[in-house]
Amino acid sequence: MEKLKQRILQDGRALDGGILKVDSFLNHQLDPNLMMEIARNFAVRLADKPINKIVTIEASGIAPAVMLGYVMQLPVVFVKKKAPLTMENMLVREVFSFTKNRVYTVSISQDFLTENDHVVFIDDFLANGNAARGIIDLCAQSGSTIEAMGFVIEKGFQKGGDALRAEGYDVVSLAIIDSLENNEIKFRE
Repeated sequence: MEKLKQRILQDGRALDGGILKVDSFLNHQLDPNLMMEIARNFAVRLADKPINKIVTIEASGIAPAVMLGYVMQLPVVFVKKKAPLTMENMLVREVFSFTKNRVYTVSISQDFLTENDHVVFIDDFLANGNAARGIIDLCAQSGSTIEAMGFVIEKGFQKGGDALRAEGYDVVSLAIIDSLENNEIKFRE
C-alpha cells in the first residue's frame, strides 16, 4: 500500500533494536483517513474469504480492526490483556509482547469466539508472530477457523510472517519492512 509506505517514511522513525516508531499516525495518535484506506485495502484483499468475524488484540489492533469491521459490516471482538471480573467462559493464553518486552495473559470470552466463526485476525504489527500465535491457540480452543491474518506493518526481518506463511496461513501485510539497520527504513519490494 503505497500511501502507507509514504507515511511510514514521512512520519515513522527507526529506532535501535528493530523498533519502528509510528505512534504519530497508527498506534497512539490515529489518522482516521489513513485508517479508512487501510481498512478498504484489507477489505479488497480479503473479499474472497468466508469471514464472519474480525478478531484483534488490545490495544493497537483495535483501530484498524474496527474500521475494517465498518467497511465489511462485520462484528469485531478484541482479545483482552486483562480479564475483567465480568468475563465468563474465558479462553486464555500467555503471549509475549516484543514491544513491551513482557508476557501477558490474554483472554476472550467463548461467547464471542465460537466454532461457527471464520475469522480474520487484524493487528498493527507482525514481528516474531507472538500475538498471532496467541490468536491461533485461542481459535483452536474455541474451534473457530482462521481464514486470514492481516497486518498493517510486517517486520519481514523478524521472520514471524515467513513462519506463518510456511504453516499455510494466509498472511496479508500492507507494508513489509526488510530492514531497519542503521535506523534506515527499507521496504520489501
